[in-house]
Amino acid sequence: MKFGKLPDISDVDFSLPADAPGNAQRLSALPANGAAPQLYIGCTGWSMKEWVGSVYPKGTKAKDYLKAYSLQFNTIELNTTHYRIPDAQTIDKWYRESTADFRFCPKVPQTISHSKSLGLGTDLIPTFCTAIAGLKEKLGCCFLQPPPYFGADRLPQLEQFLQAFPAEIQLAVEVRHESWFEDVRSLEQLLNTLHRLQRSVVITDVAGRRDVLHMGVTNATAMVRFVGNGLHPTDYARAADWVGRLKQWAQQGVKEIYFFPHEPDNLLAPEMAAHFYETAAEGIPAIQTRGPELSEPGDPKGEQMSLF
Repeated sequence: MKFGKLPDISDVDFSLPADAPGNAQRLSALPANGAAPQLYIGCTGWSMKEWVGSVYPKGTKAKDYLKAYSLQFNTIELNTTHYRIPDAQTIDKWYRESTADFRFCPKVPQTISHSKSLGLGTDLIPTFCTAIAGLKEKLGCCFLQPPPYFGADRLPQLEQFLQAFPAEIQLAVEVRHESWFEDVRSLEQLLNTLHRLQRSVVITDVAGRRDVLHMGVTNATAMVRFVGNGLHPTDYARAADWVGRLKQWAQQGVKEIYFFPHEPDNLLAPEMAAHFYETAAEGIPAIQTRGPELSEPGDPKGEQMSLF
């Protein structure tokens, strides 16, 4: 993930800001269902041959990467759907080769997110939604990532898109243009629109764009994209801060959390995921989650995991 990356992070203030102003009111409207909060932790892809022997068992073949991945992680930021809508055979293969508790979080195709119309008035939205509906109960929260030039003046069009997107499919929105964050009114208009339409918002924690770390919550599902810096000590401090904030939100009614660690070239993302899992399992009462158990080269554990 290149967005917001910096070559030098020595002057960055990585502390988490206060919650968005309207969070308390939006969270107070959440229904109390008594269910334990669920935490999903995952990476941005499973096709990493470098993970064989540490994340995946020694000798794992490429055709079995998804099986091995879903045994270690319980979700994925599915970026492949940004570039093409998968066919029914692919969807069925993903469904069959993943564990029962796994959740796919597909990225809305760029033919929708990067079009002037956001796909409105075309068959792109129903085609995409019909395809991913084949994931059935393994379909998690989709996310829409418009281009960086998609500004706050397009909120009315975004609202039209949200109304056209099937209500039964979870959706989160990530915005990046500076106009959304230049004043609190623009951000709160976005957050309140998402809240009214029961959609989520993506929070991105990245060194070079601290404004997108808006700390808004709009419904019972929170999605965090955590961009690390090669397991720099600040990555671990930030992870601890996130556990504290997510604990607070869980106590206020958030029931589902998606946390996606990004590290350079995706190589170290499993290490951060494992660390975050251990920290969250200890720090958030009653949280339901699981995370990766990694092995060092030569560790017998790297050879013992069964792929179903």
